[in-house]
Parts: sequence; C-alpha cells; structure tokens
Amino acid sequence: MSEAVIPAAPAAATHEPLPLTGERTVPGIAEENYWFRRHEIAYARLLDRCTDKIVLEAGSGEGYGADMIAGVAQRVTGLDYDEGAVAHVRARYPRVQMIQGNLAALPLDDGSVDVVVNFQVIEHLWDQGQFLRECLRVLRPGGVLLISTPNRITFSPGRDTPLNPFHTRELNAAELTELLVEAGFTVAEMLGVHHGANLKALDAKHGGSFIDAQIERALAGEPWPAELTADVAAVTIDDFDLRAGEIDASLDLVAIAEKAPAGQARS
Repeated sequence: MSEAVIPAAPAAATHEPLPLTGERTVPGIAEENYWFRRHEIAYARLLDRCTDKIVLEAGSGEGYGADMIAGVAQRVTGLDYDEGAVAHVRARYPRVQMIQGNLAALPLDDGSVDVVVNFQVIEHLWDQGQFLRECLRVLRPGGVLLISTPNRITFSPGRDTPLNPFHTRELNAAELTELLVEAGFTVAEMLGVHHGANLKALDAKHGGSFIDAQIERALAGEPWPAELTADVAAVTIDDFDLRAGEIDASLDLVAIAEKAPAGQARS
C-alpha cells in the first residue's frame, strides 16, 4: 500500500491539550506516544482515500486525525458526543467543521458524504449495528467507510469482557465483517496493524512485550524509567506495518467497506 504524505497543519495558537483519561489518545505526551502512533498509522496510510472527498470523521476525539484529513479533503466534518472535545477541536483545528452529536443518530442528511472515517471508536459504542447503519445512510452511493478497532483476540486475549473499562464490545475480524455486512456494506479489504522490526526488537528488549512493559508501569503509578520513556517517545508510524494476512495475530483491525453504487445491489 502506498504511503501518503501527511499535509502539515497551518500554524495555530497554543491551546490547552485535552486531558489523557484513557478513553482516547492525544498527541504530544511522551508516555502516550506508542498508542498515539499506533492510531495515527491508519490515518496516514488511508489518507489518499480522502483526497478531494467530502468526509465525516465520526468520533473525532482530540481532532488531530480530522485535521490530517482536512489537508487533502474537499471538506471534513468532525463529530463527537463530548462537548469538551468539540470545543477543543474548534479552537485548535479551525479547518475542521466540528459538530456535536450522537453517533447512533448522525446529524447529517442521507447521502451527504463520500467517506466516513471511524478509527478506534466502534469498540466504545453500545449499539454498534445502529451506528454502522447510520454510516451507510449518510454515505453517497459508492461511498466508503474506513474503520479501525482493536483486535479482540490480541487486545483482550481469552476474556469475555474487554480489559479496557471504556470499551463496551471488542471485535475480531470475523465479527467486524459480520457487523458491516449486516449493516449493508461490502468489505473490500480487511487489514491488520502489526509491529514492525523496530517494535519487535523493543518487545524483546522489554521482557517479551513492549506493550506490557508500558501497562505495568502505568498501573504502578510510579515514574517511568528513563530508558522506557525514551523508547516509547521515539516510536513513529513507520515502526508499524499495515497489511493483509495474519489478521488474527494483528494488534488492530482496519476495514475498508463500501456502499453499493446507485442502481447496483450489494453482492
């Protein structure tokens, strides 16, 4: 998959960052950088699918991703339920048209957007099927839904309930595919995020799991060792691979789902 050049955001005044609550990731925090980059790769690798399109980011969180999209899209609307996040995006990312609303009842007209982006959000929703049906409704015929979510198999292994208290239901690839198809989409591609060579080396360096090393320190509530902080802060999106194959072993799932063109029934 070709890499997109990430457009630089216009210069902006300094704004207070959103608090790091564990429900969303935010840029600019050294200890959070691994998770931020792991989320950012989906935006970077799929950015070209938003070029010159009318885009909705449903569940835009801190807004950094919507701002990336705004650099290539004809227009991008950010939507979030949290009023604090909405105010933050409006202040920090002025090229994003930000609105407040419920993802189970998207405040957009039928067939009004070309692309819906929904990264690392669906696992937080109580009615995932209703949300996906809303995505289908607001997309134009032939429109595309870009969606990512943690892979349940590797994120909460062997558990019936998610490890993350902010998650309502996590999905594996088959479950995500089933939800998308039931909502009326055709799944064009199912990709997975994996550790690349550098992160595999960090896994070995930090006792077998770079992720567990971070979680253990965070749960301990103690200052991180300088070496761990430096390793986390140095992670970039190029340290992750986004590819088809070995889906059940992936860290995150990334699906590209399509709405049928006008006059064409879903196959």
